[in-house]
Amino acid sequence: MAAPRIGVFICHCGTNIGGIVDVPQVVEYAKSLPYVAYAAANLYTCSEEGISSIKHAIKEYDLNRVVVASCTPRTHQPLFRNACADAGLNPYLFEFVNIREHCSWIHMQNRREATEKAKELVKMGVAKARWLDAQEEFESDVYPAAMVIGGGVAGMSAALNLANQGFEVHLVEKEPELGGRLLKLNRIFPINKDPSELVESIVKAVEGHSKIRLHMPAVVKAASGYIGNFDISVDEGGKEVSFKAGVIIVATGAQVLKPELYRYGELANVLTQLDLEQRLKDGKLGEFQNVVMINCVGARIPERPYCSRLCCMTAIKNAALMKEINSEAKVYVLYRDLMTYGVEFEEYYREVKEAGVRFIRYTPSNLPQVIGAERVESVRVYDELMDMELELPCDLLVLATPLIPNDDNEELSRILKVPIGDGGFFLEAHVKLRPVEFAMDGIYVGGSCRWPADIRESIAQGYAAASEAVIPLRQGLVKVEAITATVDPKICKGCGTCALVCPFDAIELKESEIRGLEGKIVSEVNTALCKGCGLCAAACPNGAVQQRGFTDMQLLSMVNALSGKR
Repeated sequence: MAAPRIGVFICHCGTNIGGIVDVPQVVEYAKSLPYVAYAAANLYTCSEEGISSIKHAIKEYDLNRVVVASCTPRTHQPLFRNACADAGLNPYLFEFVNIREHCSWIHMQNRREATEKAKELVKMGVAKARWLDAQEEFESDVYPAAMVIGGGVAGMSAALNLANQGFEVHLVEKEPELGGRLLKLNRIFPINKDPSELVESIVKAVEGHSKIRLHMPAVVKAASGYIGNFDISVDEGGKEVSFKAGVIIVATGAQVLKPELYRYGELANVLTQLDLEQRLKDGKLGEFQNVVMINCVGARIPERPYCSRLCCMTAIKNAALMKEINSEAKVYVLYRDLMTYGVEFEEYYREVKEAGVRFIRYTPSNLPQVIGAERVESVRVYDELMDMELELPCDLLVLATPLIPNDDNEELSRILKVPIGDGGFFLEAHVKLRPVEFAMDGIYVGGSCRWPADIRESIAQGYAAASEAVIPLRQGLVKVEAITATVDPKICKGCGTCALVCPFDAIELKESEIRGLEGKIVSEVNTALCKGCGLCAAACPNGAVQQRGFTDMQLLSMVNALSGKR
């Protein structure tokens, strides 16, 4: 390749960077760096004008490397790579330098130092750009079928979405019937309708769809492969069934906590909200006059620090139903904080208050106390707002408990090689940028298995996961970003360290078929599975493994530039 001719583009990013960093000074500094043929500033490099300036400069100044110093590559790197490609330059001859998150935002009080740091970051980016190589992205065909795990409202919504677009769907549900947790509910908040009206229509559509193959009761036993080419094995009623899928959607839902608090399981008149739903559904509630509901039971505590988000609305809904059944009943809701987000939920909460339901705030340091031997007779609570202790008569105590991860989440996580978070729920790739995708390409997530979600959110996430999953199905092929690992078989000693540390099982030991190395045991990278995490390159004891775009030469050039070496 010809000698490097590097173009450097420094972004003001409005005042995000330009308000802290002296951008013109950084541009002049960039012009003095080795191999820099052109340097300029843009108000917004990601704008149409900024993109055009990159394309124009590549052609006018015969640039064969491009460095953009701006914000995060997470959101803008594809944009700038595409600009390079449009101008006829291989997109992997582009280097991104983050001088917003890594500089201006964290050094707002030190403007002079921020400018000097921006210069150093640009110098490192230019040093690396000198050693960049053109790369070709790996392409793989996509098998036109999907597997959806979970037959709840999120999974069924995703399955129907894909099937209605003409793709074959394998819907795997571990229970003998579809519907999930919705089958156990009495009413849906805030409309107070029977959930069977919603469930039956969706189930009927799923069961009658020619493109949906139901596997139930069934569990996933094994999954291998990569985006576009997954091999699946499920245990369906004791029989092993195998099939292929191009994409996978995880929508396994969650379960409701059964608490070891407030003598639940000991006293007959202590229920969870889900127990109450079932009794209301079956018409077996019996007579009551005084109802006390306690929120945040087993939630927002050290063992389970998260808010389940829908418990408050469930308690409000059922409190309203209790008043409808017996308008003379006294209904109390004891809460820590009320999660009634959105105008609709807030209005519903106010209507319930006007109907006579009383809300009493307690704190974790002063928890409600259950009084009674054979049955709960009363509940003692310290009302934080009234600043006084109350003893409430109680012939029915209802506990609002959170959604918790399914017991088999860890096993499914191991099979699919997808992560779970600290709370035990499945962990998406990025909560804002990729909320229904896993880091593992081709596998998507939605509903309460990702985080506690109500019915509308679950349906929306099911559709969102399907809308992402259908992209590779429609395209018919996928491209893998060319930052994957590569092995030099001449240097490789076949120790297997790289295969041991690879979290994606993308490396295996094989006998070499290269002329002159026949029979030698060497590591081989499955490019389709590799995610470019770099663990193998870091672990290789003799440097046989390199990562495209992050080779030893490229990284060391950045270190040398920072230390003043050439």
